[in-house]
Amino acid sequence: MSEAVTAAEPVEPESKRRRTVKIVSWIIGLVLLLGILNLVGIDVRGWLSELWDTVTEISVGYIVLGCLFQGLQTVLTALGWYGILRYAYPRGVTFMPVLASYAAGVALNNFLPANIGTFVTLLMYVAVVRGSTFPGVLAGYVVQKIFYFIIGTFIYIYLFWAVAGSFDFQFGNERDAVTNHPVLILGIVLGALFLLVLLARIFWGWVKKMWARAKQGAAILGDLRSYVRLVLIPQVGGYAAKVMVIVVFLAAYKIPVTFGSVMSVLGSNQLANILSFTPGGVGVNQAFNSFALDSYTSSTTATAYSISQQLITTAFNVGFAVILICFVFGWSGGSQLVRESYSGAKEKAGEMRSKRGDAVGEADEPESA
Repeated sequence: MSEAVTAAEPVEPESKRRRTVKIVSWIIGLVLLLGILNLVGIDVRGWLSELWDTVTEISVGYIVLGCLFQGLQTVLTALGWYGILRYAYPRGVTFMPVLASYAAGVALNNFLPANIGTFVTLLMYVAVVRGSTFPGVLAGYVVQKIFYFIIGTFIYIYLFWAVAGSFDFQFGNERDAVTNHPVLILGIVLGALFLLVLLARIFWGWVKKMWARAKQGAAILGDLRSYVRLVLIPQVGGYAAKVMVIVVFLAAYKIPVTFGSVMSVLGSNQLANILSFTPGGVGVNQAFNSFALDSYTSSTTATAYSISQQLITTAFNVGFAVILICFVFGWSGGSQLVRESYSGAKEKAGEMRSKRGDAVGEADEPESA
């Protein structure tokens, strides 16, 4: 699959008439599928009823505004991706295929565990960007994550140091334990350094091979001005839109909109994303959000807010992705591309685990004279 996706040519869009017919046929098929699921005991109607009840608790204005900011976040984040890919592979792609591929991954992450939707997006980029390779696109992913790593770190620092009792962790006795056991702390630090050196020795050869193939994808880092203009500015705009989604839904449930409450939700969402292996972080997000907002509102209201925001944004992400896939690639071409990329995502995850295992095995073998 990986070679097939790498060699794939950009998918040609279908005619509008044929595309419309296929969309209608798939809508009919979806209705029939929902009927079959109900017959076999899957409570689709109950889920739809829960969605409707949750949505109707807040006004339509909040829903529309939240969806607008959600769409803006997707567009601006994809624009940052486009800057990375266009710089690495000039004339290799246009914006709309990048947007459609990114939107597809965002939608799939709501249903697939462990952020497999992100791998789907990366493989879709390999398929639609002329001249690209998976290591190159993966390097672009690292570049794309620089801003989010920095902003996420600042959020954690704020939560643990500026918010009293954040995540029920306060530095009191813990600080005393650290200062009263310097030898133990020194041993921990030295052990961590030894582990880092060991990991570097194990994986260094593999990293050098991958970097030789991947450096093209990170080429924009060599041009700071282009990075700021093409990547950082759209990402900052996209993150601001993400914050506004939270602000809108907090206001919809009359939860105080303060710097602390917004940061608490951002931090809890980040932790839930890291620690969750459930599709879309369902359940985990609600638990973290409820705990983070404990000092601002009741747990019932916090849970209702979290469920409502997740259901509404998920429904929007799916609809937005379907529309973009159909418009850019056509239904048959787009669905085939997503299916192949999903299969490739699972294979790539397995290949990376296997390569790490091989690297460990090679490091354990005695060096030849």
